[in-house]
Amino acid sequence: MKILALIPARYASTRFPAKPLALLAGRPIIQHVYERVEKLFPGTTYVATDDERIADCVRSFGGQYIMTGTHHRSGTDRCHEAMKKAPGGPFDIVINIQGDEPFIHESQLHTIAEAFNNPATQIATLVKPFSPDTDYETLQNPNSPKVVVSPDHRALYFSRSVIPFLRGVPQNEWTSRHVFHKHIGLYAYRPDVLEAITELAPSPLEKAESLEQLRWLEAGYRISVGYTDIETIGIDTPEDLCKAEEFILRNKREY
Repeated sequence: MKILALIPARYASTRFPAKPLALLAGRPIIQHVYERVEKLFPGTTYVATDDERIADCVRSFGGQYIMTGTHHRSGTDRCHEAMKKAPGGPFDIVINIQGDEPFIHESQLHTIAEAFNNPATQIATLVKPFSPDTDYETLQNPNSPKVVVSPDHRALYFSRSVIPFLRGVPQNEWTSRHVFHKHIGLYAYRPDVLEAITELAPSPLEKAESLEQLRWLEAGYRISVGYTDIETIGIDTPEDLCKAEEFILRNKREY
């Protein structure tokens, strides 16, 4: 399969302006993401951005980038434009790797690509089961969406709230009594599906949760789920960047 790996990155983040350029262990966050992805998809990995400062940064470390418009509502929309501009197409799969996931792992990229060995797969994403000893405060973090998964490994719903609700169970026992799934910020699409979902209007559930994947579910698209046991730290805020620095210090050999 011919795979295009895209890393959408914008400068004007509300919670963390200039986030892709923030330094993590001495390198910009976007460089961490790019170098990990490019190892697996050499020659077909690109940062998709609308900002010259990010483009300059990518160019400085020898990466590839595609300039996109400033009007995009989401990373998916930005990936759609970049897919149309990317040289070497057409592609069989487009993978969307969030630019704030500096700990994305090669095995996770393999897993999401392998989902398309099934011809029925339209969209794929990843989840990580929460550990049974996870405290409720961590579980309920709205910046870490949760996913309900069907027995046939299909996403039924995504939420910033804790789902499902365990009726009659003390909250400090929830993770020991049920397997909750953390959503990992990684998507892959067949190109025709990517084309179609970018034409959909924002849906009621998407607006309620501020999660674009709910638009796809409401429109009837199937989202296949792959599993990973590797911890990732998405960087949404400056506080998350501090946690990422601590993670690197604790895991120097692995990192």
